[in-house]
Amino acid sequence: QVQLVESGGGLVQPGGSLRLSCAASGSIFSIYAMGWYRQGTGKQRELVARIFKSGVTDYADSVKGRFTISRDNAKNTVWLQMNSLKPEDTAVYYCNADGVRTTSLLGPSEYWGQGAQVTVSS
Repeated sequence: QVQLVESGGGLVQPGGSLRLSCAASGSIFSIYAMGWYRQGTGKQRELVARIFKSGVTDYADSVKGRFTISRDNAKNTVWLQMNSLKPEDTAVYYCNADGVRTTSLLGPSEYWGQGAQVTVSS
């Protein structure tokens, strides 16, 4: 069984910064992509950023230049550094692991974290 545990959400003023962390645990052999999605109230879940095992990254246009995703493959951990936060960044942020291979070669290939609330407000 693979679990994703997130931390680092909270309340911040516009222009401020937050850092989200997500650690995957379990009998993991490798993870192809790790990323962050978000879902605002009444909105669909959307991709924020993702990083592949190779280090290649992909960002939503709305966060380019403000957010930075990074990853430690050995620790199966991903971070999202969020700077210059705006009220429209307010959402529940979900960690995602895709293309997961376990040592038992069993189980699903995609997992989600429980979600971390990020609120940007003065």
